Amino acid sequence: MPPSPSPTPPPTAGAVYVDPNGSVSNPGTLTSPTTLSSALTKVAPGGVIYLRGGTYSYNSQITIDRANNGTASAIKQIMPYGTEKPVLDFSSQSYNLADVSLNARGLQVNGSYWTIKGLEIKGAADNGVYVAGNNNRLENLDVHDNRDTGVQLGRYASTATRSEWPANNNIVNVYSHDNFDPDNGEDADGFAAKLTTGPGNVFDGCISSYNTDDGWDLYTKSDTGPIDPITIKNSVAHHNGQTSSGNSTSSSDGNGYKLGGEQIAVNHIVTNSVAYLNKKHGFTFNSNPGSITLTNNTSFSNGEGNFTFDTGTHTFTNNLSYKGTSSDKTSGTDVASSNVWWKSGKSTNAAGLLASDADFVSLTPTLTRNADGSPNLGNFLKLATGSDLIGAGTPSGTNIGRN
Repeated sequence: MPPSPSPTPPPTAGAVYVDPNGSVSNPGTLTSPTTLSSALTKVAPGGVIYLRGGTYSYNSQITIDRANNGTASAIKQIMPYGTEKPVLDFSSQSYNLADVSLNARGLQVNGSYWTIKGLEIKGAADNGVYVAGNNNRLENLDVHDNRDTGVQLGRYASTATRSEWPANNNIVNVYSHDNFDPDNGEDADGFAAKLTTGPGNVFDGCISSYNTDDGWDLYTKSDTGPIDPITIKNSVAHHNGQTSSGNSTSSSDGNGYKLGGEQIAVNHIVTNSVAYLNKKHGFTFNSNPGSITLTNNTSFSNGEGNFTFDTGTHTFTNNLSYKGTSSDKTSGTDVASSNVWWKSGKSTNAAGLLASDADFVSLTPTLTRNADGSPNLGNFLKLATGSDLIGAGTPSGTNIGRN
């Protein structure tokens, strides 16, 4: 396949080249490309695996072995060649309805110090991407139509000790959508960091939409105990609870950000993020009695409530709730009376502010992705010039809602 035009040809030093028609016996040069599985064994720390454009069809899981690591100063990378568009298609994987735990994932990252960016990944029988290693970065991926959660973090094996749970992974500008589990429709989230995740994991600039379960699921279970706090920032969750084609079940939850489980306290952080038109709640503690910190988030028109935090010592600063279907529940601290909550059919503030349609440039959802994959809401939910929500937050001069 001839290369697509690229302003700056990628470097050749330390590179291994892969093509949909590559051969495992090839050395992995530009003119003699190999397979992805073979390239994973060839690339050295600091090297890059370049995927040529086209569709890579797999009926089995691709795994980065736990001993296959880069280093802090020499990351291993997987990315497209130039401006070409590689698609990893796992839709031919068989699906075991009787025991879904036997289903294969798409790309499983057990190793550490990897960066994987610019790919489309779809159709896996289980997760599209599963991260079990440390210090990895997923960037500008399009993960969709998998038969369980699109991107999930968790331990690499049931024998892994807590010190081996995945830590310090960054999921940046990733789009996860239209994931649906055929067995019951209650497991396919956009993103999940649940059950067995360690410290320092961050989601930044991600979009989760049209997944049959939740946008984000940070569930905890008593048999594995608390996970470490997760940070979510600059992200968007919308229309979760069904796929874009309408697939859903009675078991599909449809929360935007589900931040707990089984009454286990974990102090997650959610900042500058948006939830709208999700089937159930926009942001929910989901029985997490801890101290979740929510700052400058906006929640709009979610099916069963915008902010639902029945108990806990949570900290709320500069959050904005508009046109909820029920009154917000906000157990915790309203810092400097800076939050505007939906209460009794009004969007009001303890300091006397009252939000209305006129406070927004637009209430018509528009969402695109910038070239780097980050979300672009345009004028949707943007505060209009003259809105008294501008500069009304804390510290002084900070806007209320997502900035």
